[in-house]
Amino acid sequence: MSLDYLPQSLSEIVKGRRDVTIEVLRKAIEVYDLNADYLFSGRGEMFANDHAKKDYVLTVVTDNAQEEKIVHIPIPAQAGYGGQLMDPSYFTDLETYSLPEFNNSRGTFRSFSVSGDSMEPTLFEGDKIVCSYIERDQWHSSVKNGYVYVVITQHDVLVKRIENNIAKRASVTLISDNSFYEDRVIAINDVLEIWYIKVKISPFMPSPSNVRNGFSDDVELLRNTIDDQSELIKDLSATIQKLLKQNRVRV
Repeated sequence: MSLDYLPQSLSEIVKGRRDVTIEVLRKAIEVYDLNADYLFSGRGEMFANDHAKKDYVLTVVTDNAQEEKIVHIPIPAQAGYGGQLMDPSYFTDLETYSLPEFNNSRGTFRSFSVSGDSMEPTLFEGDKIVCSYIERDQWHSSVKNGYVYVVITQHDVLVKRIENNIAKRASVTLISDNSFYEDRVIAINDVLEIWYIKVKISPFMPSPSNVRNGFSDDVELLRNTIDDQSELIKDLSATIQKLLKQNRVRV
């Protein structure tokens, strides 16, 4: 049986003599593409909506030798990315390249430019991240809690850590490394693609907001303060010695 569950046990559930286990529900959601929100709350449709169908086609770009290239999605192109996923002409206008370590790797790879400061100090604006595509039917098991992914929705390209709640609540929680930003919960049916970050490409010179630069500035300020205080102590000591000599002369 596709759910790995004994027929007699399933019969007991149907007759109301046995409760449905979480594991059976999880497998049913996975195998039959059921909507978890519908099962637990009765809201929405029984099955995942149209863009969750397994016939989703990922657009790829190849060279003259039919070798797949890495497509780069710069920040200006990210605004319309979610709405152009099925349009091959959109990808022909984007830059493509290859990296030696990915030439013989299985899978599809794409790179994105990082925008904003929500993932500092892990990622900074201007960094480029090379990612591997995760098939939709693998999201529930391949998307690991605490790892950083690129999550594509109809309107957004989001670079976040993920808390995977697909099996329990049909959603993912997106978490920023910068504590200024609040967590964001997205229904899994609103997610179009998920990419796992494999490589980060950063500028050779760190940005001014780099934490290490800030720490160095603090250390330099502390050193200068200590030097100034040492000079003051020396001056104070000299003044005290002078006053003591004057008192001895008067006596």
